[in-house]
Amino acid sequence: MLEKIEQIRAEVQQLTATTPEEAEQHRIKYLSKKGQVTMLMDEFRSVPAEQKRELGKKINELKQFVQDKINSLKEQVATSLTSGPQVDLTRTPYPIPLGTRHPLTIVKNEIVDIFSRLGFTMAEGPEVEDDWHVYSSMNFADDHPARDMQDTFFIEAHPDIILRSHTSSVQSRVMEQSQPPIRVICPGRVYRNEAISARAHCFFHQVEGLYIDKGVSFTDLKQILLLFAQEMFGEKTQIRLRPSYFPFTEPSAEMDISCHLCGGKGCSFCKHTGWVEILGCGMVDPAVLEAGGIDSTQYTGYAFGMGIERITNLKYQVKDLRMFSENDTRFLDEFKSAY
Repeated sequence: MLEKIEQIRAEVQQLTATTPEEAEQHRIKYLSKKGQVTMLMDEFRSVPAEQKRELGKKINELKQFVQDKINSLKEQVATSLTSGPQVDLTRTPYPIPLGTRHPLTIVKNEIVDIFSRLGFTMAEGPEVEDDWHVYSSMNFADDHPARDMQDTFFIEAHPDIILRSHTSSVQSRVMEQSQPPIRVICPGRVYRNEAISARAHCFFHQVEGLYIDKGVSFTDLKQILLLFAQEMFGEKTQIRLRPSYFPFTEPSAEMDISCHLCGGKGCSFCKHTGWVEILGCGMVDPAVLEAGGIDSTQYTGYAFGMGIERITNLKYQVKDLRMFSENDTRFLDEFKSAY
């Protein structure tokens, strides 16, 4: 038995392992219920009494030696796995190209950043809305054309529930939930029942702004829009305001900027007028303030709204709106250097 003990000790002394599985196999071979060291313990029962003390000591020393050796192998394997180069065996062998931000996201972030620096905070609301927040609270008459099925997506089972057609619904919710001063910017996706073409889509993105406080005037609106235009399109950009009509503002205006391609001299992009329309704006109608729970005799405010696709077209001259939603990586890769 002494020879077998020394033989096992010599074998264990030479053991090596490169994986946790190999180390575990060594443990099973020597220390499991049917392992070689355990078998020695069974043979020990038939050893003469006068030899038991010596052999028992040798077997216990062997068992401890084997246990220490296997523990050492396991530690070595674990160390080599954590310190060596890590290889993800599930990773594709093909190069993975880096993605880019979507051009609409780039422009939206730029718009939000500009108005954030002008003191506006961002507000968001649900895309599935009710008629009150989208139309009624915004002073739309019951027979207003925008309510027609040709413009608005209605939920068939619930005619009062619609997909919002503008982000003014967020302004309505803000007015309901807070009191002036209010200064918010509301970006989001909107939906309209229109035929998809190069110039129109059934969904697009808007950014609307709202400022309500005591003494707010049209002059404040004009100044904030001039600062925005110069930040977005360059410090030489000029603006002009043309009278218009919107149910939720009075007076209302549409704003043009001087064409940044020709410098206002006239080109095919601005149809040789020197001006390009970018947004609508105006002073908040008192009826809208009252619908939002704000005293129109104490407070005034202005609002404005623009299409993010429109601003993106002006900055990057994308002539087909459908390109924004087709996920063509060749198109998206052109904006790698835009942020």
